[in-house]
Amino acid sequence: MQQIPVSLWTLVAGMAVTAFSVWVGHNHALLPEQASQQAPLVDGFFNIMFTIAIALFLVVESTILIFLVKFRRRRGDETDGLPIEGNVPLEIFWTAIPSVIVIGLGIYSVDVFNQMGGLEPGSHAHSPAHVAHSSGTALAATLNDIPEPTSAPSIGLGASRGESKPADLVVNVTGMQFAWIFEYPNGGVTTGELHIPVGADVQLNLSAQDVIHAFWVPQFRVKQDALPGIPTQLRFTATKTGTYPVVCAELCGGYHGSMRSQVIVHTPEAYDSWLKETQLAQKPDLQKAIAVNPADLSPSEFLAPHIQHLGVSAATLESIVKGQ
Repeated sequence: MQQIPVSLWTLVAGMAVTAFSVWVGHNHALLPEQASQQAPLVDGFFNIMFTIAIALFLVVESTILIFLVKFRRRRGDETDGLPIEGNVPLEIFWTAIPSVIVIGLGIYSVDVFNQMGGLEPGSHAHSPAHVAHSSGTALAATLNDIPEPTSAPSIGLGASRGESKPADLVVNVTGMQFAWIFEYPNGGVTTGELHIPVGADVQLNLSAQDVIHAFWVPQFRVKQDALPGIPTQLRFTATKTGTYPVVCAELCGGYHGSMRSQVIVHTPEAYDSWLKETQLAQKPDLQKAIAVNPADLSPSEFLAPHIQHLGVSAATLESIVKGQ
């Protein structure tokens, strides 16, 4: 019987490993659901890395198992193994393959980051334009020493798209130990959770009052640091309605784990309704009416708005109060 050439076995094994790795790399359940336009870009990059990792794992572990069986020590064999060293072609091969993989993943990651609007030449925090702002903002600085942001956010995911197309909704986000505060400058609303309409291009202007925080929504696949004294930006578009967690992804203190909030994605109609109701609830006059102290009113003044419900006249009510 004619023996099958090793090269043919290698080709078949390579095709099987490639097919299995590609299938596993695109049919796993390691990531949460996609809820933004940016999520498929990140997931595509992750799937490529996972596919390569699966292939390398199979090749390395299979080679170890084959060698353990084929080159095992036979009974009664007390001789030394063959001394093998200095295989230049083999060393070039196992150096070139990882190099090609790392360079390829690096180029791919930059392309994904650029598509998400994360790159803007000359706007990095270490560029000359930001050196003056970054001075004195070390972690050891006290709250009073931290300078206030003096310019619009020009770094962060989506910052490079700011001049080409204004966002549909802008929200100022402040991180502090240990909470997120959301301010809607065009709506006059301040809340402890983020409300946005589905399909809207949302721009978050991030800042921090004390230490470095990181605004992260896993389902959106977006994360951006909030830096003391340096404004940053995060821009995304939600594609599904629902409630998603907001997590601080930077170790920011003893209660870092409790620094959580949520982003609620409404339909456009539900968002407009929420905004109107919140604006009404946060009106200064309404807060004054709710906060009125009944101790400052006389019994007649306090009961006057309820005369109709009590079924008595104003004169009767006055006589009752005087009789007490």
